[in-house]
Amino acid sequence: MNNTPLEIEYKFLIEMPDSELLCAQADYREKKLCQMYLELPSGLSEHGTRCRIRKSEENGKATYFKTFKKAVTEMTRIEIEEEIDEAEYLKLSEYIKKGTAPVEKVRHTFSFEGYTCEIDIFPFWDTQAFLEIEVESEDVLPPVPSFIKIIKDVSKDKNYRNSVIAKRIFEGTSI
Repeated sequence: MNNTPLEIEYKFLIEMPDSELLCAQADYREKKLCQMYLELPSGLSEHGTRCRIRKSEENGKATYFKTFKKAVTEMTRIEIEEEIDEAEYLKLSEYIKKGTAPVEKVRHTFSFEGYTCEIDIFPFWDTQAFLEIEVESEDVLPPVPSFIKIIKDVSKDKNYRNSVIAKRIFEGTSI
């Protein structure tokens, strides 16, 4: 996994944003996501690498992705993502990691001061959501729109990773 793209992002737990304000943002898009974390057989994965598959639905069209991530630091990961077809997505879904469940969410994406903001809204939360903003380096603190109320920065808190949420959904424990 040399010369691969890095994903460096801040992740904030936020109060549920106003949907009308979201829709009014520049370059606004909305998609439904369903993602699963996999436990691949030997030979299909590299040690220390997590694999996720995702179905993304936007404007009635579904696309599918397979993503490998490997931590570099608490905020930086090597990320290799490729589009796959529905047949491969369904085949790979058989390898869903034991003790986890699919994570469903609605992602609201928009531009703000040169950054792409992604707000994930989950069906199990009525009062909070996540805001993720990718940055060029861990030293860059991105601007946050004034209508977004941050509860706390969870960028380095493993308890707020989607892979942990998948486990909690399976267990039926609070998130």
